[in-house]
Amino acid sequence: MADRGVDLSALPKEVRDQLAELDLELSEGDITQKGYEKKRAKLLASYISHLPSKTSSSSALGIFSYIHTEAVQAALAKHKEEKMALPMPTKRRSAFVQSPIDTCTPPDTSSASEDEGSLRRKAALSAALAQTLQSPDYWINRSVQSSSTSSSASSTLSHGEPKSQPQPQPQPAASLLADVLAHTRIENSVPPDVTSSASQDRGSRVDLPPAVRGMSRGQSRSSMLDTADGVPVSSRVSTKIQQLLNTLKRPKRPPLSEFFLDDSEEIVEVPQPDPNTPKPEGRQIIPVKGEPLGVVSNWPPALQAALARWGATQAKSPALTALDITGKPLYTLTYGKLWSRSLKLAYTLLNKLGTKTEPVLQPGDRVALVYPNSDPGMFWVAFYGCLLAEVIPVPIEVPLSRQDAGSQQIGFLLGSCGVSLALTSEVCLKGLPKTQNGEIIQFKGWPRMKWVVTDTKYLTKPSKDWQPHIPTANTDTAYIEYKASKEGTVMGVAVSKIAMLTHCQALTQACNYCEGETLVNVLDCKKDMGLWHGVLTSVMNRIHTITVPYAVMKACPMSWVQRVHIHKGSVSSCDAFLNVFQSHGLKPEVICPCATSPEALTVAIRRPGARGAPLPARAILSMGGLSHGVIRVNTEDKNSALTVQDVGHIMPGALMCIVKPEGSPQLCKTDEIGEIVINSRAGGTMYYGLPGVTKNTFEVIPVNQAGAPVGEIPFTRTGLLGFVGPGSLVFVVGKIEGLLMVSGRRHNADDLVATALAVEPVKTVYRGRIAVFSVTVFYDERIVIVAEQRPDASEEDSFQWMSRVLQAIDSIHQVGLYCLALVPANTLPKTPLGGIHICETKQNFLEGNLHPCNILMCPHTCVTNLPKPRQKQPVDVGPASMLVGNLVAGKRIAQAIGRELGVVEDQDLIRKHQFLSEALQWRAQMDPDHVLYVLLNAKGVAVCTATCAQLHKRAEKITATLMERGGLNTGDNVVLLYPPGIDLIAAFYGCLYAGVIPVTVRPPHPQNLAATLPTVRMIIDVSKAACILTTQPLMRILRSREAAASVNVKTWPTIIDTDDLPRKRPPHIYKPPTAEMLAYLDFSVSTTGMLTGVKMSHAAVSTLCRSIKLQCELYSSRQVAICLDPYCGLGFVLWCLSSVYSGHQSILIPPLELESSLPVWLSTLSQYKIRDTFCSYSVMELCTKGLGTQTEMLKARGLNLSCVRSCVVIAEERPRLALTQSFSKLFKDLGLSPRAVSTAFGSRVNLAICLQGTAGPDPSTVYVDMKSLRHDRVRLVERGAPQSLPLMESGTILPGVRVIIVNPETRGPLGDSHLGEIWVNSPHNASGYYTIYGEESLQADHFNTRLSFGEPQTLWARTSYLGFIKRTELLDASGDRHDALFVVGSLDETLELRGLRYHPIDIETSVSRAHRSIAESAVFTWTNLLVVVAELSGSEQEALDLVPLVTNVVLEEHHLIVGVVVIVDPGVIPINSRGEKQRMHLRDSFLADQLDPIYVAYNM
Repeated sequence: MADRGVDLSALPKEVRDQLAELDLELSEGDITQKGYEKKRAKLLASYISHLPSKTSSSSALGIFSYIHTEAVQAALAKHKEEKMALPMPTKRRSAFVQSPIDTCTPPDTSSASEDEGSLRRKAALSAALAQTLQSPDYWINRSVQSSSTSSSASSTLSHGEPKSQPQPQPQPAASLLADVLAHTRIENSVPPDVTSSASQDRGSRVDLPPAVRGMSRGQSRSSMLDTADGVPVSSRVSTKIQQLLNTLKRPKRPPLSEFFLDDSEEIVEVPQPDPNTPKPEGRQIIPVKGEPLGVVSNWPPALQAALARWGATQAKSPALTALDITGKPLYTLTYGKLWSRSLKLAYTLLNKLGTKTEPVLQPGDRVALVYPNSDPGMFWVAFYGCLLAEVIPVPIEVPLSRQDAGSQQIGFLLGSCGVSLALTSEVCLKGLPKTQNGEIIQFKGWPRMKWVVTDTKYLTKPSKDWQPHIPTANTDTAYIEYKASKEGTVMGVAVSKIAMLTHCQALTQACNYCEGETLVNVLDCKKDMGLWHGVLTSVMNRIHTITVPYAVMKACPMSWVQRVHIHKGSVSSCDAFLNVFQSHGLKPEVICPCATSPEALTVAIRRPGARGAPLPARAILSMGGLSHGVIRVNTEDKNSALTVQDVGHIMPGALMCIVKPEGSPQLCKTDEIGEIVINSRAGGTMYYGLPGVTKNTFEVIPVNQAGAPVGEIPFTRTGLLGFVGPGSLVFVVGKIEGLLMVSGRRHNADDLVATALAVEPVKTVYRGRIAVFSVTVFYDERIVIVAEQRPDASEEDSFQWMSRVLQAIDSIHQVGLYCLALVPANTLPKTPLGGIHICETKQNFLEGNLHPCNILMCPHTCVTNLPKPRQKQPVDVGPASMLVGNLVAGKRIAQAIGRELGVVEDQDLIRKHQFLSEALQWRAQMDPDHVLYVLLNAKGVAVCTATCAQLHKRAEKITATLMERGGLNTGDNVVLLYPPGIDLIAAFYGCLYAGVIPVTVRPPHPQNLAATLPTVRMIIDVSKAACILTTQPLMRILRSREAAASVNVKTWPTIIDTDDLPRKRPPHIYKPPTAEMLAYLDFSVSTTGMLTGVKMSHAAVSTLCRSIKLQCELYSSRQVAICLDPYCGLGFVLWCLSSVYSGHQSILIPPLELESSLPVWLSTLSQYKIRDTFCSYSVMELCTKGLGTQTEMLKARGLNLSCVRSCVVIAEERPRLALTQSFSKLFKDLGLSPRAVSTAFGSRVNLAICLQGTAGPDPSTVYVDMKSLRHDRVRLVERGAPQSLPLMESGTILPGVRVIIVNPETRGPLGDSHLGEIWVNSPHNASGYYTIYGEESLQADHFNTRLSFGEPQTLWARTSYLGFIKRTELLDASGDRHDALFVVGSLDETLELRGLRYHPIDIETSVSRAHRSIAESAVFTWTNLLVVVAELSGSEQEALDLVPLVTNVVLEEHHLIVGVVVIVDPGVIPINSRGEKQRMHLRDSFLADQLDPIYVAYNM
C-alpha cells in the first residue's frame, strides 16, 4: 500500500476529494481492486516521503532451519487434554486378538465441528486484541526477545517504506477490533452466496467485501475522511453491519445452476480463499548486485596453469593430506606429485588408449570418474589429468550393486552426456560387482562402458617433446557436475572453463583465502562445496587441503576438529556448533554459512568477520506466513516460528533477483519469498545434452507484474527459496525440491522433518532416517512421512510416536499428514553418502514395495477438497410432472417388452403343456426311448442316462413310496436333498405325481458340516417340510455324530432314501385342479444373507419353459450342455424342467466335477458338438484361471469350440464384463466365436427376465459415466473416457415379459436417462414369497405393486435390482429398434455414502487393481465408514503396503475416504455357489471379530 507514509489529513483538499471519489467507485464495483490501487498510488506518488531504510543485520540457521523442541512440546501439550481418539491398528500376533471394535467405535465423522480455519482465525484475532496495537516494527527484529513487540495482525512493512502514522493509544476493544480489521487486507470482493444450501460452515466464514455499498455520495465523502488518524475508512465499518449487509444482499434470482445441478459439474470442492490470508505488500524487488570482482595481478589465466605453476615452483609444498578410517594421516600428495601424475594421466588418456590413427578419446569427450570418497588423491589426479587432456570429467558415485537406488538415473546422466569411458582405481574396480566370467556387470540403465584404471603403475611417462595444451580459460565445458531433480532424474550441469576459474576467484575474494593456508574439508570432494573449495580453489591458491572422509566422520566425529586444531585451519558450519565449541576458543565471527546450488554454484556466503564486528541478528518468521510465501514476523504463536539466519551477501561479480517459483518468472515483492535467480560469470552454463530443460533454468528473464521482461540479462534459477533482508543480506528458507504444495500453501520438507524429530523419537525411530515427500491423490498433494523404526520399539511406542507427530505437525505447520509409515531399520533406499533416496522411497510407496511395519493414514483430516455431500432433494415434484418433464425433454419412458408368446391352438398340445407332470407322461407314451438326460462325471464319461420312459418309471416308484411311507397330504412340502444328477429330477417329478410340493435343497458338504448343515436345517424348518427325500450316503450324514454337533438331529422330519426302491406303481397320478396351484418352492440365500423362498405355480412353470423354448429354439433333436448348480433359480429350471417341456437332450455336468478335471465342460462341448450351453460365473472363472495358459495343449488334443453358438452365463447380478471378455479372448484360438458368450438375468420375483437366445441381436455394451450413476443418472460416454464404466446388456428380454424402470421412492416410471428399480410384469412371475407368518404387506409390495400413475391397472413385481433401458441402433426379430436392459446392481447391496449411491462391485474392482497382491476384495459400511476387506495373496510383509494404495485408489476413483482397511488371508471373503460375494456375512464376521485379519488399519 503506497500511502503508508502519508498523513491523509495533510493532503490538499482536491486530492482528498479525488481519493474519496475513488473509494466510492471501488465500493460500487465500478473499478477493480487493481485499477483502484494503481490510480490511488498515482495520486499519492508525489506526497510519499522517501526515508532511508535502516538495516538491521540478522543471522540464523540457513537451510538447516530448526524448530525448537519446546515448541513441539507445547503444541503437543495442547493436544494432551483431548485424549487420543485413534484406535490402535491391530496386527495379527496369535489366534487371540483383542477385539478392536468393542473398545473403540470410530467417531462419527460425518458431522465435523467448526472448520479448523475459522478456529485459527479466531485465535489470531483474539491474539491481536490481547496486545494493544503497537506500531509495526521492522520485520527483522534486533533480537529474539523483542519479537513480542512487533506487529500483530497488521500487515508488516518491507524495508524501504517507513511508517509515520501516529501510534494509537490503547483503546476499548470495539475500536480496537476495527483497527485490527483495518489492517487486515480484505481481498474477497464477492458477496457470500447465501443461496447454496449445502454450505455447512457459513457462520464461521464471513467474506467481507472491500466496502459497503449503498451509501449516498455526500455522506460517504465526509464519513470517509473524518475518521480517526486519517486512515481511509472504507475498510473500517463494523463487521456486524458488514455481515448484515451481505446477508441482505441476496442475488435477485439464483443462477440456473442452482436449480439444475448438471452431471458435468466439477468434482472437486474448491476451498474458498480465506480473506485473512497474508498477501505480500512490499514494492517490487530491485536486483541486488555483489561487490565487483577484484583483479589480482598474479591470478592464473586458467586453473591448469595454476597447477603447472605450483608443480614447477613449489613442488615440495603439500597439496592434499588424506586421512584413513581411524582419522590418522594416510598419505600426503605434494604439488609436484600432483602435477607429474596428472601429466602422466593426460598423456596416457590421449596417446595410449587405442592406436595412433584411431585414438579412443578426443579433446572434448566426456569421461566418468568413479572413485570412492576414501581415496581423494586418486580423484584429484584423475580430475586434473582430464583437465590437462582437455577431456571433460563427469564425477559420479561408485555403483555398489546392479539395483542401486537411482542407478538407472545415473545411467540417464551418462547417456545424456554421451559417456562411454570410466576412470577408476584398481581397488575400486575390484570392488565392483562382476558377472560369472569376471566382467563388470552391466548396471541397470547404463550405456556400455569401458573401464580404465588410473593407478600410477599403469600410467606412461610423457615423451620429452609432449606438452599439455593449456589455453586461456574460455567458454568450453571444463567439467560436469551431477544433480538429482525432485522427480529423481539425474542431470549434468556443465561448468565452463571460464566459469570454473571465475568461481575460484570469487571464492578466494569472498573467503579471503591466502597462499599456503591450510583447509580441512569434510565434504564430498566430487561435487558442490567439497569440489569448489577443497579441489579447485585450494589448488589455485596453493592451499594445503586435509580431507576427512565420510566414514571417519561417522566413526569419530571429532577427527576433523582435531585436524583443525593441529593444522590451525578454517572451518565452515553453524549455531548449534558454535554453542558447543565456543568454550574451546571458537570465535563466532569465523562461522560462514553459505548458499549453493548445482546450477549457479555458490550463490551467497557470509564473509569471515573482523573481530568484534557486530553479529548479525536473525529473522524469526511466522510459519503461517511462510506457507503463503510471505515474510511476517512471528508474533501470535511462539510455537509456529521459524528462525532463519542469513547466508551473507551475494558472491562478488554477481547479480541476484527473487522471482515466483511457479509459472512465469515474475519478480517478487520485497516481503515475498521466491526462488533466488543469479546472473554471474561463475555459474553453470547448461544441463549437458538437454537443451529443452536448459532453457527454463539457465536462460530466465524476469518479468514485472504486467508480464513485461525486465532487461535482457539471462538469469539462472538456483532452486533455492529465500528473500533479501535489510542490508542486502540473503536469507534461504528452503529448496524447491523440498517444497510441498498442499492446497495452495507451501511447506518445506526439512521443516517437517525437524518437527517430527522434535517429538522425542529416541525410542522409536532413527534420527537421520526420515523421508518426507508428497504424492498427488485426488487433485492435491498429500504429505507422506516415512521413517525407519528401531528394532526394539514396541507397537505401543510407535503408535504413540506417530500420533504425536501428527498432532505436532498439525499444530505447528497447520497441515494434515496423509500417511505416516514406519519401516524396519535399514530398509529405505540409500543415496551414495548414506542419506535417504527420497525419489526411490516415493516410488516404492506408490508401487507398494515399501513394506512398512506400522502405518497410520489420516485422510479424514487432510482431504478437504471432496465434493459436497449430495443433499437428497425433497420430492415436491410429483411423479406425473416428472413424466411430463421427461416427455417435454424428449426422453422416452424407460420400458421394454419381449416378443409375443403366441397362442397355442391345438387342444392336445394345451393338455401336454398345461402341467409338466402331464408333459412327462405324454413323452413317455409318444417317444419312450428318446434320451432326455445324460449325466457326465469328471472324465467326461456318461455315468447315467434317462429316456422319457425311464424317467417316468423312476418318478412313479418314488410316488408310490411317498404315498406308502410318507403319510402325506396333498400340498405338503417335501425337501429333495440330492447331489446334482438324475435322481434329483426323478424325485421332483415323483413329487408332482404325488401331488406334494417339492423343495430342492443343496446337500450339506461332508467336510464342512458346521457351516453348511445349518442352512439345510433352516430351509427344512422354514418350509415346514413333512418329509425328506435323499440318498443313502446323505441320510447317514444327516443322522451322524458330526451332524449332531451343529444341529438337532432328533427332530428331522421323515427321511426316505430313494436308492433301492421296490418296483411299484402308484394307484393314481395326481392332476392339479387349476394351473394356479403351486408346482414347487424355490429357496435361495441372497448375497445380503436373506433366505427367501418363492412360490412357483404350474402356470408360471409352463409359461417359463415355453418362453425359454421360443427364445433358444429348443426342440427334441437338439442337445444342450448344462454346467450349473440345480438347486434354485434359472439353473434349476434348465436342469430339471426345460428338457421335459421341450424334449431336447440335456447333457448335465455337475460343477463340482470341474474341480477334479478342469477341461471336462469344454471337451464335452467339443465332443458332442454342442450349439447351446449354460454355465455359471464360477465355472467360467475356473476355466479362465485354470485353462487360460493351456489353450495350445487343448488345441493339440483336438478341442474345437467352433460349434458353440451361444454360451449363456446364468446369474442374478450385473454381467461380469471383464470375465466374459477374457473368457472369449482366451478360447478364441479354440474356435470360440466372440459373439457366443452372453448372460442371463433373473431375480427372486421372476427367475428369468433376460436370456440371450438365438433370434435377438447381439448383446450391446455401453460406457456410462460413474459420477452420474452415483446420482442415479445414466450418461453415456465414449470408451476410455475418464470415470467411465463398461456395462453389458443382460441378454434379450424373454417372450411375454414386460420391464419398466421405476423410481424406488416415488414409484413413478422414469425416463431412459435414469437409473431406477427394474419392475417386471410376466405370466411367469412367481406368485409370492413362501412365508409362514404370512407377511402380506411385504408380499404385496414385491409381487403385486402398481405404479403411482401411468397405467394403474397393471400389476408389477419389484426385482430389487437397479438398472436402465437404452434403445439401441440394432433391430430385433420383428424389425423394430431393440431396447436393451442393463442391470447395474442389487438395490439391497448399494452403499449410501455422502448422499450418493455406490455399488460395491465398482469400488472392489478399483481395489483389486491397486496392487498385484490383492486377490479379492469386498466392501461394506459400518457406522457410516467404508470398510474395505482385501485378501492378500503375497507375503505378509506386503500387508501394510496395501493400506495406502487402497485408500488412494478409492479416493481417486470414487471420491470416498476409506475408514477401515482389513487385510486377510486368501479365501476369507465368503462366496456362494453362484460365485457371488456374501458381503453381509463378511460384515458380521468383521463385527464379531472372527476374521483373524493380518492387519486392520483405521484411517481416521
